[in-house]
Amino acid sequence: MNEETFLPTQELTDPFTIERPEEQLAPFLFNSPHSGRCYTESFKQSSRLTEEELRSSEDAFVDLLFAKIPACGMPLMKAHFPRAFLDLNREPYELDPSMFTSRLPSYAKTTGPRVGSGLGTIARIVSENKEIYRHRLSLEEGMNRIETLYKPYHQSLRRELALTHVKFGYSCLIDCHSMPSRVFQNSCQRNRPDIVLGDRYGTSCHPSLTNSAKSILQHLGFKVDMNRPYAGGFITQHYGRPLKGLHALQIEIDRGLYMDEQSFQPVSHFNELAELFARFGDLLMQCMNDALFPSADAAE
Repeated sequence: MNEETFLPTQELTDPFTIERPEEQLAPFLFNSPHSGRCYTESFKQSSRLTEEELRSSEDAFVDLLFAKIPACGMPLMKAHFPRAFLDLNREPYELDPSMFTSRLPSYAKTTGPRVGSGLGTIARIVSENKEIYRHRLSLEEGMNRIETLYKPYHQSLRRELALTHVKFGYSCLIDCHSMPSRVFQNSCQRNRPDIVLGDRYGTSCHPSLTNSAKSILQHLGFKVDMNRPYAGGFITQHYGRPLKGLHALQIEIDRGLYMDEQSFQPVSHFNELAELFARFGDLLMQCMNDALFPSADAAE
């Protein structure tokens, strides 16, 4: 990967892309909804924060860590707009009324822990409670982001999962994220996980998928924990229906493993880590299990 690959951009030509293999060889779809790094000039002008501060909420370079997945025979979907602009891992209308100049529609979800903390579908803050905007947004602006970015993304995600389900009889969504190192700053270094897998405490996918992913990652040298402090967000919860053959597993990677979190520079061995995650995908593909098929009894 050349150095320009890691740089943010200002032009949003495509809101998202789906990189497909020549032939899909397994019922897995990898998804990176928070690694977008296109910060348009209009968005930066509307914010009181620097670009570096805005990027603190970004799952920086996660899409590049999994860039080799399509070559393994599985699709990779990724957003190009940043999480600070629109969060795809939320319900469509988790909105804070204080952010807008007009009253929100009655169907908006204006309460709840995510909205209350400033991290709704359109975030009010980035990390360390830094307010994003200089002024309140018009309702038209907020709804436009949902209609033109959020809804098309999820429509495409649903379609990819449906096509996978039709082809293989079931589908497995691997939702890829990263977590700041400070999450574990009070933990003993020996016990700090490199990766946290989230299956909504066993409800979003069959245990065989979770166990296989955990075993493979440990085999590759990573320290892995389950569901703490990340059990899976809206995407994992919404798309995980194991009794219907729809499985979803979230993976959170410690950013300190692959980047300098202050300078947003990848570590020197970034490509080697990307090879490991390609190996993870390849080995996971080989662990397809009959248990992932919905049973006749469960479908009745």
